[in-house]
Amino acid sequence: MTKNYYTYKKRYKLIILLGAVIIGAFSSIYTKSLVDELKAEERKKVELWAEATRQLVKPGNNDNSIGLTLEVLKNNTTVPVILTDNANNILHHRNLTVPKKNDETYLKNKLQELKSEGKYIEIDLGDNEKQYLYYQTSTLLIKLTWFPVIQLLVVSIFVFIAYLAFSNSRKAEQNQVWVGMSKETAHQLGTPITSLMGWVDYLDLKINDPETIGEIRKDVTRLQNIADRFSKIGSKPILKSINLSSTIDNCVKYLKTRSSDKVIFNVDIEPDIKTEANSTLLEWVLENLIKNAIDAIKGYGTITISSQVHDSFVAIEISDNGKGIPRKNFKTVFDPGYTTKKRGWGLGLSLTKRIIEEYHKGKIYVKESEPLKKTTFRIILPTHVSN
Repeated sequence: MTKNYYTYKKRYKLIILLGAVIIGAFSSIYTKSLVDELKAEERKKVELWAEATRQLVKPGNNDNSIGLTLEVLKNNTTVPVILTDNANNILHHRNLTVPKKNDETYLKNKLQELKSEGKYIEIDLGDNEKQYLYYQTSTLLIKLTWFPVIQLLVVSIFVFIAYLAFSNSRKAEQNQVWVGMSKETAHQLGTPITSLMGWVDYLDLKINDPETIGEIRKDVTRLQNIADRFSKIGSKPILKSINLSSTIDNCVKYLKTRSSDKVIFNVDIEPDIKTEANSTLLEWVLENLIKNAIDAIKGYGTITISSQVHDSFVAIEISDNGKGIPRKNFKTVFDPGYTTKKRGWGLGLSLTKRIIEEYHKGKIYVKESEPLKKTTFRIILPTHVSN
């Protein structure tokens, strides 16, 4: 397998995901420690507030102590509190946003809410008189509790946007390279192909061997088709109604004569299947998959090509009884650079996927695979493609 960026793409994704998780976990742990410390400080503040309330009603206070007590009461600007007597009558409240209408109802409901949270301080005023100070976590602490979640969300969005931008730039760069290489290849093949055609015509006149000359002519014509395929990369192909059965039959016949006699081809294609496609590019796809199947069985085994026709689409399946594909690689096999061969760029299945999905609006995927038993690729083509 070629070791490049595309091979390690999943690993990069995992690293990015782990990085975001670590950032979020660290932020959550650190923020929780801060929140716990602030909660303890708020508890002390409420206890001080309660003590100030008790001191305010204590007899014998001078003006200075009363002033200090009032200052303590005034300095609570964050913690919501409600002060009640023994009969649950609300004596005082602070740091609550009380509506102008139905203020009594709001305060009663708020008192029940604070009671349900169970946070209160009992103030013993003496002579069996008590007051109760109910309090709630401040809005600031609640916001701080949600801070790591928001931070993780922001980091995730940033990572996602950065990854999309990076992937799109890589894809655009890759497309430009492919288009440039394809068109240059088609251009470079043009001259020797034209020369070969001339030599074939010359040999046809000099040698009386129609069968050999016919096979050579087929190969030269195939080279012309290959050059034509490369020239179409990057351009919008023209889709026409074609006889899919004939296209598959021609591909099988061509490859069968150039394969080992130990390769058995089983073709189960319904006759006269019609679909909208570009025959040149579709032949490329079929040849690619069949050649891969021949490589998988190492020149000894069975290759089966079958079809199923439905109302809106036709399915083509190409199976072999070769070495198989691990399930974890069902999607990876279509990535550029994926190959199990010692030679090869690993672009065949990637181009195949692009031709089927981008140009023909179809689908291609590994339907099933069992080691040393069976591997099936499935192509789905719509019977009609709207422009």
